[in-house]
Amino acid sequence: MSTAPIVSKVWSFCNTLRDDGVGYGDYLEQLTYLIFLKMADEYAKPPYKRDVGIPPQYTWPNLKAKRGAELETHYLSLLRELGTRKDVLGQIFTKAQNKIQDPAKLYRLIDMIDEVQWVSMGADVKGDIYEGLLEKNAEDTKSGAGQYFTPRALIKAMVECVRPEPGKSIADPACGTGGFFLAAYDFLTNPANYRLDRDQKTFLKHKTFYGNEIVANTRRLCLMNMFLHNIGEIDGDVLISPNDALVAPSAQSFDYVLANPPFGKKSSMSFTNEAGEEETDDLTYNRQDFWATTSNKQLNFVQHIRTMLKTTGRAAVVVPDNVLFEGGAGETVRQNLLKTTELHTILRLPTGIFYANGVKANVIFFDNREAAKAPWTKEVWYYDYRTNIHHTLKKKPLRFEHLAEFIKCYNPQNRHKRKATWDAVKNPEGRWRKFTYDELTARDKTSLDVFWLKDKSLTDLDNLPEPDELAEEIIENLEAGLASFRQVLAGLGKVA
Repeated sequence: MSTAPIVSKVWSFCNTLRDDGVGYGDYLEQLTYLIFLKMADEYAKPPYKRDVGIPPQYTWPNLKAKRGAELETHYLSLLRELGTRKDVLGQIFTKAQNKIQDPAKLYRLIDMIDEVQWVSMGADVKGDIYEGLLEKNAEDTKSGAGQYFTPRALIKAMVECVRPEPGKSIADPACGTGGFFLAAYDFLTNPANYRLDRDQKTFLKHKTFYGNEIVANTRRLCLMNMFLHNIGEIDGDVLISPNDALVAPSAQSFDYVLANPPFGKKSSMSFTNEAGEEETDDLTYNRQDFWATTSNKQLNFVQHIRTMLKTTGRAAVVVPDNVLFEGGAGETVRQNLLKTTELHTILRLPTGIFYANGVKANVIFFDNREAAKAPWTKEVWYYDYRTNIHHTLKKKPLRFEHLAEFIKCYNPQNRHKRKATWDAVKNPEGRWRKFTYDELTARDKTSLDVFWLKDKSLTDLDNLPEPDELAEEIIENLEAGLASFRQVLAGLGKVA
């Protein structure tokens, strides 16, 4: 069953609602409420006959029977009542609001959702539909939703490298809409990788995935996304915490952490001053289990993720460039990471693949280890997928096949048997090479920001990207620069 027509139909109605001021994110939120209610109704019927706890007056047939002002009043009452529950259903409806003010259009949306049998539809199909909607939402730059959406091609490549095993736990302390969980789920349920027995399937559904997401609406979308992919139960435990993961050590340790923590250099909190004006202040986490105290959000996440891992745990984390070269706390974190874990791989990523413009990022892969006197990291392998690589979100988006060579070089089946593609004489253009622990620690500030390929755009004028690609790239860089200047301006205003 193709998902494209359903996504197109569901999304086309959003364009109608935009005339009423209903944005992509608000529309997706209302879809979440209504699809959830429709599925609850399907579960209440044969062959399931499950009581998921929805009061009789708020069932799907009752909602569908209402019209006009009565529908609007009933829907508001329904959202408020269901938001008081403690299970997944209650978490989906927490602080829910009706953003569709026209009862006629609300009814059309209800009618459209009623046409689809969601429970009997395959998890991969309905999951793909919802993922398609999330991606469309991320593409809307005005909504800012892109910051919670990691390119799925990159996530899939990271999972292919880590190769999670059945019966083991997977965490993401900043899980957004749950992209890493779903890619790991797809990997684990792929018959080409594993054939799961009943116990493994039960563990996968109920005890594998744990996350944190502090943005309420994003967390709601994550819960729904996981549920539609057959992770968790409609009336089961909530595996995604609304708490700030950085505030305290994790209550449990995990086998894998896959994450793309939020970009933005500093953590901050808002408060109201004596004059009644809102101000922000840098937020520093005083954690005894951290190597360094800093307000740098990414450095804090790297430290936190290391503390989340079992001694045999493994992590793959997207980090911006500053984590690789920043001095002070950054140097302390890198030195300790090299000593206490086996930091074995760094993938350098190009710009133009994230919805946040101009981001320069990397993926660091490291395995946790027990305490020892000698450093655990002996060598770090780098794959430079940035130099002379051009991607744009619209004309040339990142696809999984673009990272196929990296995965081959990573050698997931046995990463201890790797072969460099770079050779000073035979192949100076090779993108895959290693640096020893001594070479890296001898660098200023233990910088892991390493490059060796020449930027051909400065010399090879005959092989420039297409003009529209260049224009899009220039626009992205300008927007990124403007965002940086706004941050500086905000900081100056706070100092003044």
